[in-house]
Amino acid sequence: MLMMQFSQAAAEFPAIGTWKPEEVERHIAFMGEVNAALTEAGEWVSGEGLADPAELKIVRAGADGAPVVTEGPFPETKEFLAGYWIVDVESPERAIELAARISTAPGPGGRPLNMPIEVRQIMDAPAPDAW
Repeated sequence: MLMMQFSQAAAEFPAIGTWKPEEVERHIAFMGEVNAALTEAGEWVSGEGLADPAELKIVRAGADGAPVVTEGPFPETKEFLAGYWIVDVESPERAIELAARISTAPGPGGRPLNMPIEVRQIMDAPAPDAW
């Protein structure tokens, strides 16, 4: 799994909401090209961009099991997940290669964002009959 992290405190570029429309279009086109290349290579499983953390909700079970919902935004949140890809690749090295490619997504002025991409293996679960 490749996870694109974002931190406004660490970012060397403005929030995407302040980019010129053509810069946003270039960024999204890059992501589309990455996804198409992963599909062509047979490595694509799934992936999505995620909404702003101001729209998220945290849910916990209350004492009676009923949901207890905490609304965003969360001012203490400094980093958040901006999007993810689930890929099926031959080696950890290939996953790292893909993460580095994704990290070069263009931002304002076409400059690479160099956003951190976390690479994490999805663990296999035991077969249902093994429980």
